[in-house]
Amino acid sequence: MDDILDNWDDEREDDGLLKPAEGEESGSLYEHFRFVADKGQSLLRVDKYLSDRMSGSSRNRIQLAAEAGCILVNEKPVKSNYRVKPHDIISIVMSRPRHEFEIIPEDIPIDIVYEDDDLLVVNKPAGLVVHPGYGNYTGTLVNALAYYLKNNNDFNPYDSNFGLVHRIDKETSGLLVVAKTLNARTDLCMQFYNKTTKREYRALVWGIVKDDIGRIEGNIGRDPYDRMLMTVFPDNEHGKHAVTHYEVLERLGYVTLVKCRLETGRTHQIRVHMKHIGHTLFNDIRYGGDVILKGQNSTKYRQFVYNCFEMCPRHALHAKTLGFTHPTTGEEMFFDTELPRDMEKLVGRWRVYYEY
Repeated sequence: MDDILDNWDDEREDDGLLKPAEGEESGSLYEHFRFVADKGQSLLRVDKYLSDRMSGSSRNRIQLAAEAGCILVNEKPVKSNYRVKPHDIISIVMSRPRHEFEIIPEDIPIDIVYEDDDLLVVNKPAGLVVHPGYGNYTGTLVNALAYYLKNNNDFNPYDSNFGLVHRIDKETSGLLVVAKTLNARTDLCMQFYNKTTKREYRALVWGIVKDDIGRIEGNIGRDPYDRMLMTVFPDNEHGKHAVTHYEVLERLGYVTLVKCRLETGRTHQIRVHMKHIGHTLFNDIRYGGDVILKGQNSTKYRQFVYNCFEMCPRHALHAKTLGFTHPTTGEEMFFDTELPRDMEKLVGRWRVYYEY
């Protein structure tokens, strides 16, 4: 089930390994655990070595950690089949330091699209972090949910069996489903795991996308040269399998509005896949979309683009639709949202420029 939240989410320290939240920005790596192999250590796979010493973590979970680049031997990332040798220094690193924190209920407005006894659907604004983590211990969606559901005796924000079923990036706006009961979360998690949910995004990307309809397939994992980035690997031996379907909605001069449908749910998937085919998201600071990638070399055009950056000061991506089967009633549920005001104004400005 770890794959449902895509990479790593914040869990209790006593779980042994901690998982960074899907899509949340990461910085430097911090050591959480360290082991030094003794001088008589026989050759042993690192996943077996660690599982023998970390009673709270399964071998599969440790293998996922290695795949994510979180297991270092002598300061270099290794795969789970690495053979530990005498005097090796094995470290488990994360994108934040170890920190015990309290989830404080906070009266933060939540745009609730739908709610019943089992779940609620939230339209998250851009800029709101989904889950507390390093650098964002308060002011998150989970803090807001802890306050909103404070009178719900079944809901415990510390219990990973409740609450968030999936996540989106801090600067991505759009729809999220939240489970209010254990049964609802189990059922919804299985739907995401089995890829039966329906999710569509709107993205404004640099350049004119040639094909009206396309499919992008390529394993996604952490960039080995910059751990703050995800990248598409040219082979199937690294990263995780990822598929994105896209459809062109409008070609607007030097940018294109596209509809993206996720077949899988990897960290930064749309952002990375669109960059991979040469169409970086507009104003995506992390992936280089915050500079002029297409267009004219004129002062007037440059000023126009800079004004657009200010109008939508984040990557232009919105989780527009969400569909799933209700975990209790079996009813097919489908939710749709309008583009948020910043993206709506941005697309409108490019329409005017293109028509002019």
